[in-house]
Amino acid sequence: MTDEEYFKDEEFREMLADYERTVQSGQLVFMDVDDLADIADYYQFCGRHDDAQQAIDRAIELDPGSLFALNYRIHEALDKRDYTTAEELLSQMPDELTPEYTYSRAETWLAQGQTDKADDYLRQCLKELPSDERQDFIIDVANLYSEYGDSEKSLEWMMRAHPEETDDFKELMGRTYFGMGAYDDSEKIFKELLDKHPFQKRYWNALANTQYMKEDYSASVDSSEFAIAIDPEDPDALMAKANGLFRLENYEEALKFYERYSEKVPDDEFSLLHQGCCLVYLQRYPEAEQQLEKALQKAPKDSPYLLEIYQELAFAYGDDGKIDEAMKTLNETDNLECDYNDLLVVRGHILLSNGFIEEGEAAFRKAIIGSKNAPLILLRVAVSIYDCHYLDSAYRLFKHLFDYVKEDFDQGYSYMALCCHSMKRYDEYLEYLKKAVSCNPDEAKATLSHLFPENISPEQYYEYAQKELKNEYNK
Repeated sequence: MTDEEYFKDEEFREMLADYERTVQSGQLVFMDVDDLADIADYYQFCGRHDDAQQAIDRAIELDPGSLFALNYRIHEALDKRDYTTAEELLSQMPDELTPEYTYSRAETWLAQGQTDKADDYLRQCLKELPSDERQDFIIDVANLYSEYGDSEKSLEWMMRAHPEETDDFKELMGRTYFGMGAYDDSEKIFKELLDKHPFQKRYWNALANTQYMKEDYSASVDSSEFAIAIDPEDPDALMAKANGLFRLENYEEALKFYERYSEKVPDDEFSLLHQGCCLVYLQRYPEAEQQLEKALQKAPKDSPYLLEIYQELAFAYGDDGKIDEAMKTLNETDNLECDYNDLLVVRGHILLSNGFIEEGEAAFRKAIIGSKNAPLILLRVAVSIYDCHYLDSAYRLFKHLFDYVKEDFDQGYSYMALCCHSMKRYDEYLEYLKKAVSCNPDEAKATLSHLFPENISPEQYYEYAQKELKNEYNK
């Protein structure tokens, strides 16, 4: 029986109703700890996280030494990266043969990056299981790897299982394919699940994320809207719609949904970062600075978004003409692990865009020398110079770049085509456009789509441009 089927079971519904009546009456709850754990799982499944935590707290109060309580406290310790406490709690489990111990033991190793050790242990446990318990164990282990972002291991374990037509099995396969970048396969599975369960918001959110990764942003927004229709307060759906709108450059609407998400999850620096980005694009610089400063305050020291927040805040200050604040913000990145040549390009762009030509050029020069003429740094500098409207200088640097790189280099040709178009060097525009759509159509679409009708693909850009220029010449 799947979780969803169990939660619909009459016996569970009666137990849930008894629990909720007791809570509403203000009386003390006396229930079996396992039943309270099931109720907590139900609330988590429904997105009622506060109610889930309340049920968990009651379970731990009733039996602080239970397997459930120990297991929960181990997960709390792992979330805090307190591996010493997690190991101590593991040693308190009375029976190492229980599933609770097995999964917690493996997860504690996985949390510390000891994947081989965890996998050896789990494979040994599998060998010792009776045949009728192997299928469930395999699927549980695959789920565990999926939760830790190791989709290859998840798929490896899924291949040990007998294929099932159950919703849980299909969902796990969909998420595993997603983690491996097989977005078409993932999308197909979630569409099949939605044909059967059209009101399951979890599937709509998963489909929206898959479509987002396929860069089908309009479809992603549509899917997120179904999830929001089912639950207008669901944070995952609000985030999915915000992200899709952001990619569609609908910054006004994206901002609204990031703000709605932050009402539910106020400490998420990712949302605050993107609110700041939306405000920058909307040229509402003081508000952007405020949101990005807030994102810095909320971001933990190991946040994967920390560098991006600093950069976007520096750009916001620069666009607002606050050069000193922008430079001070970039100086704050000195202790971060990053490519400082990239940051020199950012510094040069901000200086150049504010008219500090010599200082900007000095920063660019330092980045190029420091990177030993790395092609991607040369490209970023050339794009920055173009964005600052120094077309001749950008053109010369693009030319130098393409003379310098190897034949298989496939980036930057779209930008050079755009530069040539801006300079009315139409023969070269066509030359670089042809190269761009041939070797990197994604870059061509991102860079040049505003020059072409929405309904044509990058592969059609060259032929369309030829005809358009021919018509211009014949006028």
